[in-house]
Amino acid sequence: MVECSPTLQELQYHSLKCTDGDDSSGNVEKINISTLAGIPVSWHTSLEQVPSGLPTIIIAHEFYDALPVHQFQRASRGWCEKMVDVTEDSMFHFVLSPQSTPATLYLMKRCKWAAVEEIEKFNQIEVCPRAMDLTHVIAERISSDGGGALIIDYGVNGVVSDSLQAIRKHQFVNILDDPGSADLSAYVDFASIRHSAEEASGDVSVHGPITQSQFLGLLGINFRVEALLENCTEEQAESLQTGYWRLVGEGKAPFWEGPDEQTPIGMGTRYLAMAIVNKEQGAPVPFQ
Repeated sequence: MVECSPTLQELQYHSLKCTDGDDSSGNVEKINISTLAGIPVSWHTSLEQVPSGLPTIIIAHEFYDALPVHQFQRASRGWCEKMVDVTEDSMFHFVLSPQSTPATLYLMKRCKWAAVEEIEKFNQIEVCPRAMDLTHVIAERISSDGGGALIIDYGVNGVVSDSLQAIRKHQFVNILDDPGSADLSAYVDFASIRHSAEEASGDVSVHGPITQSQFLGLLGINFRVEALLENCTEEQAESLQTGYWRLVGEGKAPFWEGPDEQTPIGMGTRYLAMAIVNKEQGAPVPFQ
């Protein structure tokens, strides 16, 4: 598990029902055993710390959207990064950088990967340096060790504009309102992930993105749901139908008869799936 938060590591430890294993082998790394599956579990604060040398399977589900983004705004003097400043009455507000910032290098790289016509459409652009760098590390590992990475997230296959948002108690709030009390997320730039992986190594291939609905459909979710519906109660059937719609549907569920505020929202086209694999392994099944 790659998790930088000690608090979340502890939550994961208990969720996986882990127990301390036998470390008599002298291994420096602490060994934990998940009683759910009887397999060893270990935690690392970064991907670089994960032991290499063996084929690696990386699952990044709703991971990239939590990485920090940098926002740039077009101004008369060129692209300027949006920064946070403090007003005279101690309130946070956005200002534009007076000169280039370290993140400007990533903006320049992102613009090189896009057509001039595409960039001209935007007055604001978001870049995620950590996503670019992390994808580079992932691609290099897959190139040398084999394996693959599956990325599923909320995003677009192109340049991302002003998508950063804050959510508190299921409501959108001002990003600068009471920092630290809301969840922040931003669209994932899947095109940037593709370019980063391909730039890192010529031995990997990138497949997708395709919609989550397409991805799960090609993996047989329809047949699985039909099989489950044959042997379940009416209550279980309703739960299956609702869960199925959330995964592969689009927009509000047309069959919903409950309270409007609880209407299931389909995310089948909003979430995208992408795979990065070693070229020797060919295309993964859903992407063939």
